[in-house]
Amino acid sequence: MSGREQKYVDEVFTTNWVAPVGPMVNRFEQDLARYTGIPHVAALSSGTAALHLALRLSGIGQGDAVWGATMTFIGGVAPICYLGAVPVFLDIARNDMLLDLDLLEQALGEADRDGTLPRVVISTDLYGHVVDGVRMRRLADRYGFVWIADAAEAMGAFRHGVHAGVGADFAIFSFNGNKIITTSGGGALASSDGDAIERARFLSTQARDPAPHYEHTTFGYNYRLSGLCAAVGVGQLEVLDERVAARRRVHDHYRARLGEMDGFTFSDEPTDMRANRWLTTVLIDPVAAGISCEDVRHALEAEQIESRPLWKPMHLQPVFAGCRALGGDVAARNFDQGLCLPSGSQMTDSDVDRVVDVILSLRRPAS
Repeated sequence: MSGREQKYVDEVFTTNWVAPVGPMVNRFEQDLARYTGIPHVAALSSGTAALHLALRLSGIGQGDAVWGATMTFIGGVAPICYLGAVPVFLDIARNDMLLDLDLLEQALGEADRDGTLPRVVISTDLYGHVVDGVRMRRLADRYGFVWIADAAEAMGAFRHGVHAGVGADFAIFSFNGNKIITTSGGGALASSDGDAIERARFLSTQARDPAPHYEHTTFGYNYRLSGLCAAVGVGQLEVLDERVAARRRVHDHYRARLGEMDGFTFSDEPTDMRANRWLTTVLIDPVAAGISCEDVRHALEAEQIESRPLWKPMHLQPVFAGCRALGGDVAARNFDQGLCLPSGSQMTDSDVDRVVDVILSLRRPAS
């Protein structure tokens, strides 16, 4: 926490708007719309809930194919299954771990000829990198799919001068406890379509029709964000830019000390992107480096320092063993060689140096 959240939480208590409705929820939505540049926002209980609603609003149903990047968190895929749809996984680009748009365009062309175009494509702004939204929008318009931008990890990240998720039919954000800003748990669904977001609010509050009693013509969900969580979010949003600057500083320090090491590769940031560097990731080629990412992870663990492998690709997860996977082995290789280094916003240069020193201690002495 930044210390700014307490006054907003106190305000919620004072006004007794602790329920998932009220002025603080409205303010959080307005602040998010202002920050992202996406005009309509519904504050929800999680990013997964936001994706579930986006898919339902897209008209997805039993047996429909939903395409998306294979390298992601399960919350970015599971809602496809909630609706009985079928995920199709695409490989990622070699340099930035984002959905491979060359592969996507090729696959869409083939599906167009076969009459098997997907109704929805989900892009994932992995680790705070941002997909090329201009190209995604062009592909969505050409092939007629609904584009959902999973920007759960990309609050405060920009590309082409606009925030992650701008241009998508729906954008998903997460404020889980491990994100760059948090509401303890929470998420948001954003869109330029005001009617769709109003429908999302309706569905997220048990789909209560306007009547003095409880009337339902469809079913909904208990997905709305509480006023207390929204108050934390309002305070957190005020320090988002500071958090991004801190994470980028941590990343730059890692890169300065490890970037020239044989076999160590940090992810690219194109000139038109400003990643939030939510987590600093590194690929370690065991042949060139002489050590593996597991060597590093265990050495850090021995010093009570937590690191973690990159997301395991969804097409390699047992639960999705029968699903189609398009493309090569970039995601699989990155999982095999990739590590998320400690990246907290509060880390000092000395903290980063401590991590780096453990890694450097693993180098083999020159023969």
